Amino acid sequence: MFDTSLVVAFAILSLAAVLAAVRVVSASSLADRIVALDLLVAVAMITIVADAARRGTAAFLDVVVVIALLGFLATVSVARFIERRGAR
Repeated sequence: MFDTSLVVAFAILSLAAVLAAVRVVSASSLADRIVALDLLVAVAMITIVADAARRGTAAFLDVVVVIALLGFLATVSVARFIERRGAR
């Protein structure tokens, strides 16, 4: 049952990653692209956590914390850049 749940979770995460990548490419504004990239970071983090659960190890959970921190800082930095640049 646990393996089936993980297979379904990985399938849904793959679909989410593909849809987010399509949004990154086809977005009309920089803000939309940043939101899609933030979604990709979240999908990557969840994938790492699901893989850690499948393996039964917590070795990569520190990596998830670092990715979350970097993703947050990048999103805030770009948001400040967009705010200073103004709505164009």
